[in-house]
Amino acid sequence: MGNLSQQKRQRMLTFLEKLREEHKDDDSVLIALGEIETELNAKKYGLVWEQHEEAVDIKMRTHIPVFKEAVDKEISAAPGETYNFLLEGDNLHSLRLLEKTHKGRIDVIYIDPPYNTGSEDFKYDDVYTDKFDDYLHSKWISFMQKRLQIASKLLKNTGCIMISINENEYAPLKLLCDEIFDPSNYLTTFVIKVRHEDRILKGDKDFHEVYEYLLFYRKSPDFHTIKRVYDNTSNEGYVWKLTETDSPSEILEMGGKMVKVFLPGQYVIEKVGPSSENFKKISIRGSIKEGNSSGRFFMKHLAGFIGTKLGYVYKVENIGDDGRGYRYFIIPDKASRRNGDYLQGVPQDRSDTKEAPYPNLVDFQEEFNNVGYEGGVEFRNGKKPIDFLQHFMDLSGLFNGNMTILDFFAGSGSTGHALLVYNLKKHVNNQFILCTNNEKNICDEITYKRLSNVVKGFIDTNNRQHDPIAFNLKYYRTDFVSMDEEDLSEALLGHIAEMIQLEHGVKLDGKNYIMLLNDDEADNLSAHWSEYPDVKALYISRNVLLTSEQNKLFKGVDIHIIPDYFFNLELRKVGEAW
Repeated sequence: MGNLSQQKRQRMLTFLEKLREEHKDDDSVLIALGEIETELNAKKYGLVWEQHEEAVDIKMRTHIPVFKEAVDKEISAAPGETYNFLLEGDNLHSLRLLEKTHKGRIDVIYIDPPYNTGSEDFKYDDVYTDKFDDYLHSKWISFMQKRLQIASKLLKNTGCIMISINENEYAPLKLLCDEIFDPSNYLTTFVIKVRHEDRILKGDKDFHEVYEYLLFYRKSPDFHTIKRVYDNTSNEGYVWKLTETDSPSEILEMGGKMVKVFLPGQYVIEKVGPSSENFKKISIRGSIKEGNSSGRFFMKHLAGFIGTKLGYVYKVENIGDDGRGYRYFIIPDKASRRNGDYLQGVPQDRSDTKEAPYPNLVDFQEEFNNVGYEGGVEFRNGKKPIDFLQHFMDLSGLFNGNMTILDFFAGSGSTGHALLVYNLKKHVNNQFILCTNNEKNICDEITYKRLSNVVKGFIDTNNRQHDPIAFNLKYYRTDFVSMDEEDLSEALLGHIAEMIQLEHGVKLDGKNYIMLLNDDEADNLSAHWSEYPDVKALYISRNVLLTSEQNKLFKGVDIHIIPDYFFNLELRKVGEAW
């Protein structure tokens, strides 16, 4: 059977050609016919919507977005470590600038965009959309498309993106992501239990939403998903994120990494606690006894961790004749065990093991219903629990360290807070970049305040003390420079420092990291070089010509040429670059 729609479309296109010939001298008619032809040739299968333009798009026709640092909000609590960034302003504006500094450099993107329920959760051009808006869904898709297209350019080939959403926009968002990231890079949709199914609610809804969703895409096949390894000879469970160690202090500190393999059938596994009789007989490889100081230390601290900070303790008893006694494993909390983290003996013969996928149904209802004021800030709307975020940080590979996660719907800053705790737990160093607007002063009074609380330590709503976590942060606000500026190059040069710091995760402090914009600055530095013993990197304008002596002097330092790509395109548009 023929494609009837295609045949009809071809007849209309043929008629347009006839009209063009008849009106070839009328430019207005030819323009109109061209627009009609474009619509006829537009996409006929997949996600189709009414395109909408935002005020920020219009502004960028005549103005160049830039960052301006809020120096008074800098956090410098971790000397020598990479800086994280909080970017205040429209996230489309921030993403355009990140495209200049981080194209192909982001490892993980997690976003929790507005769910567009029509109840003042999605604002388009400073106006909340409601359920009576005829273009409610088109506006949301237009809004998301522009941002996700840039997001795809920011991801490394080994990167991935995760998007939280509810049932309201799940279907169009899935189609949009298929177009942008390609259906072959779709990994799964996680179904997340976030509410109690038996809670009696008042309201006009016929159905109570118990689940939300998380779309999971990779940038390319170079991204490798994490799989569980399980014992093919036993049905007892799976292995992941567990530690076997001789040192009680290491057990307490590092519970949550890979378990060592041991032969099935040689050990008896049982859960133990302070009330268990066997708990009194602690011995690890024969070195930890109840009566000695190490044993007392271990039992005292272990009892305090059970069912609280690290979760449950499992005893593995060796029933062989080597006299090694018991070994103890700390398994993560209840949420982790519900979602795939189990204790399991793995055969040493790898032919007896198999890899298994993770379930895409996860249960975080307890965490979502007890999220409280995490980070010490009063913000509950859409806030994601830290445990929930860390579960997906594991699946995205952030445990490898030295990676960057971007959240351009940062809200209260949950992603940044979760990553700081995650880094501490995993003994890794990952960086975050958060973008949020400042509607109702959320960025200043909620997001930034929360991060400030984390670096100082705080008490949560359950009266639990959270110790300080040291990190570095720079706070940028978005701004615009008019293309009509008399000396546009000079105006943009005033914002180059922010771009360099963002691209490299450093602070241009004039001691460790130095920017040189002209020959005089280079000459002055070389003349006083002995006064700068701690220089790690120089960021030099391409207009600076170093002498042979300066090249020798700066030889042991990383030298970066300030790139043209920061604002070269914009300068070319107005004839100030070529």
